[in-house]
Amino acid sequence: MDEDGTMTVDWNEWRDHFIFNPATSIQEIIQFWKHSTVLDIGDSLTIPDEFTEEERKSGMWWRQLLSGAVAGAVSRTGTAPLDRLKVLMQVHASKTNQMSMFGGFKQMLKEGGAFSLWRGNGMNVVKIAPETAIKFMAYEQYKKLISPNCENIRTHERFIAGSLAGATAQTTIYPMEVLKTRMALRKTGQYAGVGDCVKKIWRNEGLIAFYKGYIPNILGIIPYAGIDLAIYETLKQTWLNKYAKDSANPGILVLLSCGTISSTCGQLASYPLALVRTRMQAQASLEGAQQRSMIQLFQDIVAKEGPLGLYRGLAPNFMKVIPAVSISYVVYERMRVALGMNPT
Repeated sequence: MDEDGTMTVDWNEWRDHFIFNPATSIQEIIQFWKHSTVLDIGDSLTIPDEFTEEERKSGMWWRQLLSGAVAGAVSRTGTAPLDRLKVLMQVHASKTNQMSMFGGFKQMLKEGGAFSLWRGNGMNVVKIAPETAIKFMAYEQYKKLISPNCENIRTHERFIAGSLAGATAQTTIYPMEVLKTRMALRKTGQYAGVGDCVKKIWRNEGLIAFYKGYIPNILGIIPYAGIDLAIYETLKQTWLNKYAKDSANPGILVLLSCGTISSTCGQLASYPLALVRTRMQAQASLEGAQQRSMIQLFQDIVAKEGPLGLYRGLAPNFMKVIPAVSISYVVYERMRVALGMNPT
């Protein structure tokens, strides 16, 4: 609507917007253009979705969040072998230790059998609920602090509130991220379970070990959330301007495509930070590995492997996007129906 970018809307902009886009009320846009509750591609760094006042009062919001959490759990479980392969390639692959996808799967099966493909998935699923709840509650509070009108929050205000909410959630559940990485990288017999893993980390490395890689993880929120939001809003506005005639409902194919493209671009931008985070989380568990800082790891990787070294494991990461999106959407729709909501 604000065509000249002045952050104000004059009469001509107001008139033109509603002449050419008659079906773009705030309620319709919010209703149809949700994507963070629908899609789960393994990372939870997206800006939370908006909920209308009617959805808050009717309790629809918690049903949608619950549907999204269950969809995320099933999706992550279905794509867990690719996620574990990504972690192994991030930590172990290098110029001197080339690890192909086929070779990585073969190594995992040889070392621990078929069930080893799901190592680390339990913690990856368990952290969905607290992370989603904390992020949603924090987002609502940050919106009130940042914006004088929470019902018509601007894009840049939504980005700031969402980033702060993501940082709050990540700070709270970060030890679970470390445990997920350690469990994914463990060898057969190394840990008796999650409790044993916690005890050994605490005894051998201390409390600080549960926050290794925290800085690159928090820094990764900014490019991920910013690019995801910017691209999604651009794609959404492009569709509304060109194709919204009688309804703001774009159809499921457009919604999934926009969400997948924006989230994938966000992942691509923040991937080097995610790789360094994973290596920092894993350092102490690797025999003979030196404990390096974030800057030292970046310098070592670029010096030894070049810039492409910062993208180790990207192939399995992108391979899981389509199945993850497909699974999460199907389960999300089934959950909505089970909880008494209409399909999207």
